[in-house]
Amino acid sequence: MTEAARAAASAGFSDVPLDADGVPHGQPVLDRLVALLDLERIEENIFRGVSPAESPVRVFGGQVAGQALVAAGRTVDPGRRVHSLHSYFIRGGDPTVPIVYEVDRIRDGRSFTTRRVVAVQHGKAIFSLSASFQLDEPGLDHQDPMPSVPPPDSLPTYAESAAGYLDKVGMARLPRPVDIRYVTQPPWRAREDGPGEARSRVWMRADGKLPDDDLLHVCVLAYASDMTLLDSVLVRHGVYWGTDKVLGASLDHAMWFHRRFRADEWFLYDCASPSASGARGLATGRFYARDGSLVATVVQEGLLRVVR
Repeated sequence: MTEAARAAASAGFSDVPLDADGVPHGQPVLDRLVALLDLERIEENIFRGVSPAESPVRVFGGQVAGQALVAAGRTVDPGRRVHSLHSYFIRGGDPTVPIVYEVDRIRDGRSFTTRRVVAVQHGKAIFSLSASFQLDEPGLDHQDPMPSVPPPDSLPTYAESAAGYLDKVGMARLPRPVDIRYVTQPPWRAREDGPGEARSRVWMRADGKLPDDDLLHVCVLAYASDMTLLDSVLVRHGVYWGTDKVLGASLDHAMWFHRRFRADEWFLYDCASPSASGARGLATGRFYARDGSLVATVVQEGLLRVVR
């Protein structure tokens, strides 16, 4: 791993800003995420990444997706930007050992480049990703309008929203590289009212300043996209991780990137769930920049088992 990644993985948080609930956040935490996305190249098409010391039992899905996209991007002409990715979570990742990313250079065409990445631990694939990159081209342009929602600065912080639930809410005690403000009622509070509309809306942004690197901003958005997407499934049934006996994991994840954006500026993540069945829930999400531009679309299916 790179020296930055090695230091980031083992770094403590003894001298960083703390959120209202005592959880590290802000620029130092974001800088560590950036370092974790700075993979070590160990061969022409092979890269290695690590997980932070405070990881949950399994590697966070957004982390492995972001790192895999970095690996793919490191083999592509920087003049081509990623426009889509399709991925599968195959096995739970072990946060205590490095992840090896093997890149297959599928195609280098005149306008498009295709890469396939397999993430490996303990000799087995834990994640696979296919990504497509394209030269910028002019063309038809339209989009759905952004929903009318309150501005992010008018909404409670994540720490304020999670007050009284910190010991029960998913990743609430982990360092926060992403600032999240719930527009809809947070799912751990919504469950108290029973089943509701299958929708979740949050404002998000990287909690600090990111370098001017298009691929990095896309990878940070991919990381953030896995944080609240399945909320839209859970609120429909009035349950949530930690507060109820819900077991779950991401199964697959697809993203399409429509327009340029900065992940360190506010964007609205508008998520909805059209269906859940067979212990699986489907969620769709749309990312809007604060100026109303639709910058990305997400679809994910998750494993969701409720233990009665």
